[in-house]
Amino acid sequence: MTETPPFQVLRYVVEDHVCTITLHRPEKRNSLSAQLINEIIYGLETARDDADVRVIVLTGAGGAFCSGADLSQMSGGSAEESTIPHRGGFIELNLALRDAGKPIIARVERYALAGALALICGSTFVIAEDTAKFGAPEIDRGIFPMMVMASLFRTVPKRQGLEFILSGDKISADAAVQMGLISRAVPSDQLDTEVAALASKLAAKAPAAIRLGLNAYHKQSELSFEDALPYLQEALMGCLGTEDAQEGIMAFMQKRDPVWTGR
Repeated sequence: MTETPPFQVLRYVVEDHVCTITLHRPEKRNSLSAQLINEIIYGLETARDDADVRVIVLTGAGGAFCSGADLSQMSGGSAEESTIPHRGGFIELNLALRDAGKPIIARVERYALAGALALICGSTFVIAEDTAKFGAPEIDRGIFPMMVMASLFRTVPKRQGLEFILSGDKISADAAVQMGLISRAVPSDQLDTEVAALASKLAAKAPAAIRLGLNAYHKQSELSFEDALPYLQEALMGCLGTEDAQEGIMAFMQKRDPVWTGR
């Protein structure tokens, strides 16, 4: 098991192959300070490197997901001191989400606003309360959500995305499902059950196949169709050469449940 860094504004728990990463600045609505961004990066990389972790759940403390960037720091306010060395900022956070190599489930209560949209767009799945709200209010602060666009427009259609960020309006969870921003919306009292069920299902799958498959998914999306096909053929050969693939085939032939090693 990978050693856990001394987080201060993040909670990091691993149980039954599921790592729960909780943004823990409830007094600030879990806004993304430089310290919190840095700790999320460390959390994602720690989970990535931990062979015991198969799924990551990303959530917020205090009954809300995240209100976006900490505007007090953006306007020159003092930043918290951290015991963790600097790993990166918003760019590195987005890359850490992409490169986790494990499914990330964003568990959204109440709202996900502004910079928080990068967290949910960078997640593999998003399950939200049906009362949750989503928005990019930067335009009403005289700011444009430049950094969020990189992941937002790889997630939602152009016209819907532009109306979303140019209007600054909050949308409902149902509308977020319709535009492809989130996976599904569920009643509040079913949120934990739905997240746990999906996490458990994913944790039961072959870790090596998921890791290689997610990495290949991101890589092929940057290639032309002609270049993607040979790349994916090579990726398939690599996947077939793993211990997990050999175990999966043998278990199928022997009519038993596979025992995954992640190798």
